Amino acid sequence: MHDIKFIRENPEAFDKSMEKRGVSARSAEILAIDEKLRSVLTELQTYQSKRNDLSKLIPVYKKEGKGIDGLLAESEELKRTIPALEAEQDTLRNSLEDILCSLPNILAEAVPVGKDENDNQEIRKWGEIRKFDFAPLEHFDIGEKLGVIDFEQAAKVSGSRFVYLKGALARMERALVNFMLDVHTNEFGYTEVVAPHLVKADAVFGVGQLPKFEEDLFKTTTDHYLISTAEVPLTNLMLDKIVSEETLPLRFTGYTPCYRSEAGSAGRDTKGMVRLHQFSKVELVSITRSSESEAEHERMCSAAETILQRLNLPYRVMLLCSGDTGFSSARTYDIEVWLPGQNKYREISSCSNCGDFQALRLKARYKELHGTKNTLVHTLNGSGLPIGRTMVAIIENYQNEDGTVSVPEVLVPYMGGLTKIG
Repeated sequence: MHDIKFIRENPEAFDKSMEKRGVSARSAEILAIDEKLRSVLTELQTYQSKRNDLSKLIPVYKKEGKGIDGLLAESEELKRTIPALEAEQDTLRNSLEDILCSLPNILAEAVPVGKDENDNQEIRKWGEIRKFDFAPLEHFDIGEKLGVIDFEQAAKVSGSRFVYLKGALARMERALVNFMLDVHTNEFGYTEVVAPHLVKADAVFGVGQLPKFEEDLFKTTTDHYLISTAEVPLTNLMLDKIVSEETLPLRFTGYTPCYRSEAGSAGRDTKGMVRLHQFSKVELVSITRSSESEAEHERMCSAAETILQRLNLPYRVMLLCSGDTGFSSARTYDIEVWLPGQNKYREISSCSNCGDFQALRLKARYKELHGTKNTLVHTLNGSGLPIGRTMVAIIENYQNEDGTVSVPEVLVPYMGGLTKIG
């Protein structure tokens, strides 16, 4: 959501940012509605004040024996005028809010202009890509041969884009969750949270997923939504809240299953565990002052990178261009892990700085330490990491010629000493 005050004061900057995203300029339309709304509000207040004056004046005239026919006629006219103005005010306000809620976040200056993922900028690479003495397979071929991945039975039970994990791979999911949470809580100071998986529409709206992306969500018969990411409940810890400035930054992490309809992804990643309707993820969320959000963004990305480094999985960090940056984000880094079975890098984490875009929707603020002013916080979120895609990367990078998969050294203690899946 956008602050109308910002658009009043910076219409050109607002339009420029929208145009970078490929969205047509809207400030003139927005300000015209805003001006009409303020005009109607002023007129309404004038008539309401008149009505209040008349309600006091009529009894006085009656008491003094003065004629009140003119006052009564004026009062009747106000009874017709005020409701009409109130209705017009509601229509204009709803129209303005609909536009402000439908437009994506203003981009940070550092975001490069581009149309899609082909225009993203590589920031850095880490790790050495393994050279195989054999043709590396994709994760689903390896997992099915080992009997630890079962798509066929999952399809019978739930349909496409679901999977059963068995035996050592099921244990690896649990191991990865514990490993990631240990790193994020013990080394990066995130507070672990067990969060709801079902949330109300207001919570989904607060992070920017409603109304624009409703088709991507699963909705229950009770009007709850299944979370598509733990970003939703973790960021909503700030819903309609004012915290003390001295408590910032707040950092939360949590492990949850995530549910996505994958609308619009027909034909993409139909095989394997890269794009499922249900998957697990460890999420990172930070709440900061505006002056600290850029530094927090780098810190969050570093936390996600640390997981990949400890697992010794090669990756690269990409700064997303304007056309590829998400709706609620002002700036996003994608971390892409190397998958030898596909012979390319694939996204494994997105770390986004949303500025005050979500905070305005959530009414999330902090009370300034030296003053009485309440200021909008900045919110950030990132994957730290998705469990399924991390297992995909491990299976493909740690595969052996005999069909087995070695366990990354850092996970061995979490796997009860198991060093190989096979």
